[in-house]
Amino acid sequence: MALNDSIPTVDERNFEEEVLLCELPVMVDFMATWCGPCKTMAPEFEALARELEGKAKLVKVDIDRSPALAGQLRIQSVPTTMVFAGGRLVNGKVGAMRKAQLMQLIEPFLPRAQGALSPVEAAQLLQQGQIVLVDTREAPVYARAHLPGAVNMPLEEIRGRLAELHMLAGVPVLYCRGGDKSKALAEELANDGIGVGFLEGGVLGWEAEGLPVDRPD
Repeated sequence: MALNDSIPTVDERNFEEEVLLCELPVMVDFMATWCGPCKTMAPEFEALARELEGKAKLVKVDIDRSPALAGQLRIQSVPTTMVFAGGRLVNGKVGAMRKAQLMQLIEPFLPRAQGALSPVEAAQLLQQGQIVLVDTREAPVYARAHLPGAVNMPLEEIRGRLAELHMLAGVPVLYCRGGDKSKALAEELANDGIGVGFLEGGVLGWEAEGLPVDRPD
């Protein structure tokens, strides 16, 4: 069985067209058929390709069939994973990775979801009074520490409290610990025609930017 059977192969003849000129971000798996770690990573790469369909392009390059390209990009070992966006190399890492690690490599360059706010953007809008942060974690967690001025609506309660959500003094922006759960809920609500924002990276992303957190005594 060939490596990454469902992943398109790119070579020296079409690398520019398929990778550098692509409008979407492109993740390239530089691999070889004899490489054990490449075989280990193949299903992880395929799973990410399915998840990111329409948002990013994932391809592979066999270094033995494209030695000039591998030399030009200074590929010294395989697997090496590189991310290209806007026609240039923007990220890369050597070694086999799990799907979550591959996602971390390309995520900063993916098209942003509707309603997405970075911590810095959210802090500015919060200061201007345009948004209200909504903490979707459990009440005891919220009580220990939360983002400035945030109201608490646990994730599983929000669909039953939509009227309350829309009575807030600004556009509601959902957040959770890491950002994934609130992003998923915001996307579900958007599909139902309910406009809310979400905080990229959640509490962890906010704290990583050195932004203040309310810690009641």
